This record gives sequence, structure tokens and C-alpha cells, in this order.
Amino acid sequence: MARPRVRSGYPRLAHNPGSHRTSSGSLVVTHPFHPLRGQQLSILFERKRPEGLLYVCEGGPLGTIGLPAAWTSLSEPPAERPLTVEMLSELAALVKALKK
Repeated sequence: MARPRVRSGYPRLAHNPGSHRTSSGSLVVTHPFHPLRGQQLSILFERKRPEGLLYVCEGGPLGTIGLPAAWTSLSEPPAERPLTVEMLSELAALVKALKK
């Protein structure tokens, strides 16, 4: 069996049955510390992982890269209201009541 071609010291990501084409052609990197933050990347395909979707994109100078959905403009929208100390207190009280 042929070995995967290595580019930039990392094995090439293979397109396998666990991956499939996506209808969305591009995304924007939103992770605040990613070197490509704010850039639009072309999606090559996506993979379903236990921790969620992974978008495999053409990363320009970085080559082909995988980005978790949470690091992109395609992630779940933020909650309608922020989590507060009061909400956490209510949750703690509920958990305590359920343990009784």
C-alpha cells in the first residue's frame, strides 16, 4: 500500500468515506488567535468527528488545514443572552435539588 504524501512535515489528509463535500463553498476563520483570523478560505470538504464538524480548507501559505466548526463563521450562533452569575446559581440549586 502506498504511503501518504507528506507536505510541510504533516501527512496529507485523505478524502475518505467519513468525509463529504459541503454545499457551502467558503468560510471565515473567527478564532481570535488563529493566524488566518478574518480571512475567507475555500472549503475542500468536511469531516464528521466525535467532537463536531471539521472543515478541511485551502489555507494559502499554510497549505491544506483542518478547522473545527467552532473556529469559523459556520459555527453555532451565540446564545441569545450571556451566562450570568445568577444563572449559574440557579443551575447549582437545581442540580442540588435533583441529587436529593
